[in-house]
Amino acid sequence: MRRATSGPLALCLTHGISIVGPSNAESLSQPPGPAMYQLDIVLKKGKSLAIRDRTGTSDPYVKFKIAGKEVFRSKTIHKNLNPVWDERVTLLVETLRDPLYVKVFDYDFGFQDDFMGSAYLHLESLEHQRTLDVTLDLKDPQYPEQNLGSLELSVTLSPKEGDTKDAHQSMRLSDVHRKAQLWRGIVSISLIEGRGLQPMDANGFSDPYAKFRMGHQKYKSKTIPKTLNPQWREQFDFHLYEEQGGFVDITVWDKDAGKKDDFMGRCTVDLSLLSKEHTHKLDLQLEEGEGVLVLLVTLTASAAVSISDLSINMLDDPHERHQIMQRYSLWRSFHNLKDVGVVQVKVIRAEGLMAADVTGKSDPFCVVELSNDRLQTHTVYKNLNPEWNKVFTFNIKDIHSVLEVTVYDEDRDRSADFLGKVAIPLLNIQNGERKAYALKSKELTGPTKGVIFLEIDVIFNAVKAGLRTLTPIEQKYIEEEPKVSKQLLLRNFNRVRRCIMFLINTGCYINSCFEWDSPQRNKINTCTFLSFHYYLKCIVLKDACAQPLSSLSSLSLYPLVSFFVLLHLLLPHPRFLLCLHTSLSVLMQDSEKKGFMNKLYAIQDVCISVQNALDEVASYGERIKNTFNWTVPFLSWLAIVALGVATVIIYFIPLRFIVLIWGVNKFTKKLRDPYTIDNNELLDYLSRVPSDVQVVQYRELKLDPNPSPNKRKKNNPG
Repeated sequence: MRRATSGPLALCLTHGISIVGPSNAESLSQPPGPAMYQLDIVLKKGKSLAIRDRTGTSDPYVKFKIAGKEVFRSKTIHKNLNPVWDERVTLLVETLRDPLYVKVFDYDFGFQDDFMGSAYLHLESLEHQRTLDVTLDLKDPQYPEQNLGSLELSVTLSPKEGDTKDAHQSMRLSDVHRKAQLWRGIVSISLIEGRGLQPMDANGFSDPYAKFRMGHQKYKSKTIPKTLNPQWREQFDFHLYEEQGGFVDITVWDKDAGKKDDFMGRCTVDLSLLSKEHTHKLDLQLEEGEGVLVLLVTLTASAAVSISDLSINMLDDPHERHQIMQRYSLWRSFHNLKDVGVVQVKVIRAEGLMAADVTGKSDPFCVVELSNDRLQTHTVYKNLNPEWNKVFTFNIKDIHSVLEVTVYDEDRDRSADFLGKVAIPLLNIQNGERKAYALKSKELTGPTKGVIFLEIDVIFNAVKAGLRTLTPIEQKYIEEEPKVSKQLLLRNFNRVRRCIMFLINTGCYINSCFEWDSPQRNKINTCTFLSFHYYLKCIVLKDACAQPLSSLSSLSLYPLVSFFVLLHLLLPHPRFLLCLHTSLSVLMQDSEKKGFMNKLYAIQDVCISVQNALDEVASYGERIKNTFNWTVPFLSWLAIVALGVATVIIYFIPLRFIVLIWGVNKFTKKLRDPYTIDNNELLDYLSRVPSDVQVVQYRELKLDPNPSPNKRKKNNPG
């Protein structure tokens, strides 16, 4: 291999970026070339790349650009500073004057990717019809003295005569980039329990939790306090990108408030050894620690996910649309219950975006997310009114999911800049309507500059969607750790206070009924009570089950339901008690034993716990209210149907038999299925109802009445 600093290739530094440029002799002797060239590149490997993750590694991928346009993006190699790609790409270029710009990034799902270095390869310096091994030293323009490692390439430049019809295609989003986004299957992991874990605390116990990582996908389990045999009973779903499988890395930690969590061990699941469409029970011995983790792992085929151009999409084909409608018809309601429906998103264009570059332009691209599913468009360079014309298809696992569309500005040597975002609940979508959405801020609370044009179709099975509502909601990938916010803490406190004040006011209203503050109202209440008491029979009790939601306008049952649910939620969760107890213990230690920083961290942990607990209590109170307010009609109708079914069952089956069946089921559930994941159907239902904060986030903003830029002036990409 030849480093590109000697021989026919001369390396020079310009503004701290590694540039492979031509030598004087070669630039003078090189004859004029043809109108088209074929550039064959083999991206071999990287050496000693920069560390960008907290774990001391990176998840590098490489981009190739020519004339400012992205022409290639490699796959991501996870947790490796010496990655081996061995990827081949063939590009058609019209001129050799534009160099090949090579950039390396660290992939961070859900966050902006970190810059790891860049280099230029001048195509004019390459000999024709000869394969050259080139080493590019990566540099950061802002810190040219830093050593960011190197890339090894194999490059062949060949003159190409004749047909050039594929030249335009080579400058578009490459097939590799497109395929790298599409997953080929789903890995479902149920974390059941741990056995015989290592004691890490002075009391002889631990407060264990587990972390899962598969590539860029990360999950974190709940913390089980004071135990060496934790029962987690949680499920996580990963996207499987590689046909031959992959590895799931699992680490177990002991939660410690006020200091760094203790490492308890690790283990790895090799998915290539597991057969598909079958559930595997795994007892994994922890390395570098003690104990065993019990998992259930299931590999299933890929869901309906695709990226295509606007001219090619399945729902525009009447035959394919009919087949999809048949697949989600009511006659197939109990076939494959996890396949709830399909959503097709057409990302048409955006107008009037924010100028993020010093040139007064932006390089926008669009990211479409549905729960943990994430796809993106290509980048349109130097344009505030980009047209993408892409179609994204997702499989719906939960009809209550929210579609998030975010626009970013691609930066040359920095993380992408946020330009705007919209959040659209699937149940709010009008099928086939091409609509302009005003972009919002990152927190979805206020407007930002620009609008985006989308056309969305949602097809789903209502029965499957209703049944899915009564199961646990899908967890999101690990996001940023929550931070203490004075404004957020005050807002959550006020939300809880409003819920409590409503209950107090309702209690005062009921109490006033006995004090004859309003004689007319009290006469009606007294007559109602006597009539109800006199005619109290079983059928009255049976019919009463269907009564609450049939007169939702009165909200008569809301205070009672709110009281019991809030009472349940106000009882602190074990993890909250653990964090609060441990943090207060740290605060009470003598200053000689614990430093100031440990106490500060403990106070921060307490504040975060209180902030999250207030948010949880307030959210459930608001969700109960929004159920009775018909904020989401589908959920309110679902409650009416459930109560109607309960009424019919109670009418025909004696109550004692129903209680008997329920008790036998509860007591024998663990015997019949030792690894079942417990859930509370009522709380699962309420988790789908939006809180008042979410209602504001999902509300559409009114569009600017001023005419769009495209109507005033023709779009000028330059």
